[in-house]
Amino acid sequence: MERGYRRFAAVWLVILSAVLTACSDPSSESSSTRGEPLVTGLPDFTRLVEKEGPAVVNISTVTHRDASSATDQLKQLPEFFKHFFEQFGGEGEMPSLPEQGDTRSLGSGFIISADGYVLTNNHVVAEADEIMVRLQDRRELPATLVGADERSDLALLKVDEGDLPVVNIGSSADLKVGEWVLAIGAPFGFDSSVTAGIVSAKGRSLPSDSYVPFIQTDVAINPGNSGGPLFNLSGEVVGINSQIFSRSGGYMGVSFAIPVDMAMDVVNQLKDGGKVSRGWLGVLIQEVDRDLAQSFGLGSPRGALVSQVLEGSPAEAAGVEPGDVIIRFNGETIYRSSELPRWVGRVRPESDVDMVVIRDGEEKTLSVTIGLLPDNPEMALSSGAQKGENAAGAKLGLTVRKASASELSHLGLKAGVVITQVTEGPARKAGLQVGDILVTLQGSQINSAADLAEAAANLPEDGTVAALVNRDGTPRFLALKLP
Repeated sequence: MERGYRRFAAVWLVILSAVLTACSDPSSESSSTRGEPLVTGLPDFTRLVEKEGPAVVNISTVTHRDASSATDQLKQLPEFFKHFFEQFGGEGEMPSLPEQGDTRSLGSGFIISADGYVLTNNHVVAEADEIMVRLQDRRELPATLVGADERSDLALLKVDEGDLPVVNIGSSADLKVGEWVLAIGAPFGFDSSVTAGIVSAKGRSLPSDSYVPFIQTDVAINPGNSGGPLFNLSGEVVGINSQIFSRSGGYMGVSFAIPVDMAMDVVNQLKDGGKVSRGWLGVLIQEVDRDLAQSFGLGSPRGALVSQVLEGSPAEAAGVEPGDVIIRFNGETIYRSSELPRWVGRVRPESDVDMVVIRDGEEKTLSVTIGLLPDNPEMALSSGAQKGENAAGAKLGLTVRKASASELSHLGLKAGVVITQVTEGPARKAGLQVGDILVTLQGSQINSAADLAEAAANLPEDGTVAALVNRDGTPRFLALKLP
């Protein structure tokens, strides 16, 4: 009996020990629920570089200038490039300028056809009198400019040589955020330099390039990399390295590349006619934030809000009005205002397209015949009259006066009052300033202080109202929250 009890106790001790061991093991539960790693190892770029590297070229240019033009050009250089010339000197050093001399620059490019077509950035070859392409095997070939497009910052060159190595062209549409990418170029003149990183974002809009949906990466890009290719892991070109964002004058982890799909469309047009034609709608637009979305009856911030329609533009002919929110264009959904110029620019002039706007809270489909983008859209803007606008309102902490005919004419306005004082209230919180011209309030045109008072009396007790102001010639909607 005693032996049986001992055996029974021993069994329970073993079971209890096993249970306690399992409970005390911190990895037992986590190891059973942890999924497989989504990322394993790092890529090996050696085969890619060996295969695609020979098609990447170094581009050098010479521009002949006299003393006055050289001095003017040096003064206009961004600080970033001034530091580059001062630090790396050589042919590009310009601490003091001779009476006459040559301006030299360096950049990168890549061969897209065996018969000698080379793609690079426009700013690499702009105003150049001589262009030289140097291959990886150290051959130097003079190049001619086939055509350039300043808006996309692309240029197409041609060298008189055959049987050249070429890159594989991929598709930027297939690129995913987080994907590995690699750049080959000549930063600061160091040929065939390779850097790698990941795609940080797609469809980035920069203030100076509203027609380019940039690819943002963290690949190290520096002066001299401009115009070089951005590869995916399959060895396909997916972008053209173009710009960096920097507060220090050097690489800070934010680089931008032109999508190759857009670049090849530009290449085809440059081959055919030496220039690029883009569609033109003729509106000024702004982003729709949460408050503006509420005031225009949108469920959420989306689309491109029209703040101005140019007189004589395709948009005016189609019946577009200030206050319209464009949510679809030619079948493409517009999520952000920065997307609209890209889609408009890709439409061939004289093409008829449909676009959907939200007006007075309801969807409306308009048919528009796209025009040709002027060489200088700013001139078209300054010479065009505004069709109608929005403004801020009374009981908002405002004092206004009637705008003179000359003030309205100077800005191309047909109506408006000038803000002379802004006190505490919704207007100040919304950012209205003394000197702004108020044109309409929640759809009511404002031509006098009396108009403003009447419009204010019809406002709801609370909620958000839309206002359009003209500040220094630029119209802009503001959302004012009523108490």
